[in-house]
Amino acid sequence: MTLRTTRRSSLVDQVIEQLRGEITGGSWPVGAKIPPEPVLSETLGVGRNTVREAVRALTHAGLLDSRQGDGTYVRATSELSSAVRRRLETAELVETLEVRRGLEVEAARLAAARRTDADIAAITAALDRRNEAWAAGEHAAFVEADLAFHTAVVEATHNRVLADLYRDFSTALRASIGAAGTLLEHADVPHGPIAEAVQAGDADAAARATHACLDQILASTGPWKAEEAPGVADAREP
Repeated sequence: MTLRTTRRSSLVDQVIEQLRGEITGGSWPVGAKIPPEPVLSETLGVGRNTVREAVRALTHAGLLDSRQGDGTYVRATSELSSAVRRRLETAELVETLEVRRGLEVEAARLAAARRTDADIAAITAALDRRNEAWAAGEHAAFVEADLAFHTAVVEATHNRVLADLYRDFSTALRASIGAAGTLLEHADVPHGPIAEAVQAGDADAAARATHACLDQILASTGPWKAEEAPGVADAREP
């Protein structure tokens, strides 16, 4: 942990910020159990009541989840992430995929214009892991690799707001990719064209390839049949 002893006033606010830093910095990922109250109190050099108030505040904000008799777990990385997660928990899969398409199409367009050699390497590596997991029939690994691929494309935009929004959307994306896994088996949605267009710096081709990818999944998921899905044919036009 990177927690440090608190020395100034406004102890509760300082503890809140330090705990938040552990969450947003990745030291305490979503789903992780945070250290118990006595450990935090000793590490931070503050009273247990101060720690308790800080944890209560972050729980109220939706970042932590206190489970009586079990401990406190990280629920979200930010207030926005918590709000997005709550909303998407009751959303239809089609709704989630439509929002995902909107984010990823624009991300692909920007990534093609801004990608660096390091970005291309990350996208290619994620694509290779995705293909390997699919070929091996490792569904859980495929879901993570698929999300890693799209996340790498988003990171290549170098737009921190977009990257943060996409990261907050990640939990719901895992669910949508998992639910769409059996659909992908039939739709056979290739991601190579996205990577190739981004690497070539062709923004329009990257957007079209991403649009086509998500539209194929939507066509298999939505209330319409594949041949009736709006935008699929247009998205594939060169």
